[in-house]
Amino acid sequence: MVKRLVVGCSNGIDIGRALARRLGLPFSPLAISRFPDRELKLKFAVDVKARHVILVQTLHPPDEPLLELVFAVRTAKELGASSVTVVVPYMAYLRQDKRFHPGECKSNAIAAGLLSEADRVITIDPHLHRVKHLKEIFHKPVTTLSANALLAAFIRKHYHNELILGPDAESYQWAERIAEQVKAHAVVLKKKRFGSRKVSIKIKGDVDIRGRTVVIVDDIISSGHTMMETIKEAKRLGAKRVVCIAVHGIFAEDALKKIRKLGATVHATNTIPNPVADIDVAGLLADALR
Repeated sequence: MVKRLVVGCSNGIDIGRALARRLGLPFSPLAISRFPDRELKLKFAVDVKARHVILVQTLHPPDEPLLELVFAVRTAKELGASSVTVVVPYMAYLRQDKRFHPGECKSNAIAAGLLSEADRVITIDPHLHRVKHLKEIFHKPVTTLSANALLAAFIRKHYHNELILGPDAESYQWAERIAEQVKAHAVVLKKKRFGSRKVSIKIKGDVDIRGRTVVIVDDIISSGHTMMETIKEAKRLGAKRVVCIAVHGIFAEDALKKIRKLGATVHATNTIPNPVADIDVAGLLADALR
């Protein structure tokens, strides 16, 4: 039997160590350093020859971690690894899935091509739009996991009399499935986007949320503008308490601080290290590797 080894890249140390512990496998951090001109230099600290190497790296921030992961995959194979699996809790570069304007790059397909250097790719709740499944752009087996059950279990444990809100049609798949698991009602909101940082939110239909705990569920909080407009609308309609839960907490441009300033409680998973990473995905990833 081929021996397996978990290697934590620079953005995957904590979750990689937790994953190795759950699987009962050895763990080694990737040795990362820089040349004086800031060029990346990496080294495997243990022998990977004839081993199945599991590389763990989340892609936020996106640029250098992606390059590091691609270098690590190729290096592991050059050093004789029997196979390489990349575990990418959060996968970047998926939003640019078409040429919105002449001359633009379709970065999703290029990033998928780079990661297809690995023999298998595992990720959680990718932020997809026109591409419906990662199999459309990856050249190797790709496993897409969902954190729905983890989010639902967290809501059941910590909140009651809740109404589940999805900020837009895309998030409704999360809202509805999670609502079913916590036996709550799900409502999708109508969103109109005026740009990357400006949106308007309205509740569709006649829904009474006065005096209730409103849990806003989405796959990702990036700049937070959608979430903030949803919070404002929920409060305008009389919500007693507003809770925001996301799979991937990017919190760009001080989004976490801005959301909290509106009086909302915020939770996310640890697919990306962040101050509110209260929901652990290590077990979910371990199950996919058993």
